[in-house]
Amino acid sequence: MKIKSTLQLLPEDATYDRMNSPVGELLIVASSKGLHAVLWDVILDHPIVAEAIRLLKQVKNTVIISEAKKQLIEYFAGKRKIFDLPLSPQGTPFQIQAWQQLSAIPYAETISYGEQAKRLGDKNKSRAVGMANGCNPISIIIPCHRVIGSNGKLVGFAGGLDKKSYLLNLEKTNSGRT
Repeated sequence: MKIKSTLQLLPEDATYDRMNSPVGELLIVASSKGLHAVLWDVILDHPIVAEAIRLLKQVKNTVIISEAKKQLIEYFAGKRKIFDLPLSPQGTPFQIQAWQQLSAIPYAETISYGEQAKRLGDKNKSRAVGMANGCNPISIIIPCHRVIGSNGKLVGFAGGLDKKSYLLNLEKTNSGRT
C-alpha cells in the first residue's frame, strides 16, 4: 500500500475525522504541523490503513480539520478553486517535488504525466512521476486528478477513475469552460 509510509510517519498529535462528500466518504488527517492526508473511502479498509487509523484519535473540531472540511465543501459547491491550508505531506524529496508541481496545475486544467515530468526537469521520468502521484496522501487538495495520460485518457487514480472523472467535470463546469 503506497500510503503506508505516510501514515507511519505521522506526528504524535495527529488526529482524524471523516466527512461525506459527493465522491464518497473522505478521511482527513491533521496535526499541529498541518494537513497530512485526505484519504479515499476505497482504501480505508486496507489493513495497513485501518491499523494506522485505529491508532489515531478521532477529533471533529481541530482548526485544520475543520478548515479542510469547510474548504472541501466550498470546492464541491463550486465556490473554491484554490485551497489555502497548511500542508504537511510526508514523502521522499522527489515525491514532494512532484506534489508541489501538482499544486501548480491551475483549476480545471489537465496535463500529462510526461508534461509534469518535463516541468520537474526530466521528460523521461513520467513513470516516476506517476508513481509519486499515486503516493499523494492529500487527494483533491493536491490535485493529482488533473494529470491524465498522454493520449488524453483518464488513467491511474487511487480513488477510482469514476471519482477522477467527477472531479474534472466538476472543475470544468465551475470554470465556465466548455
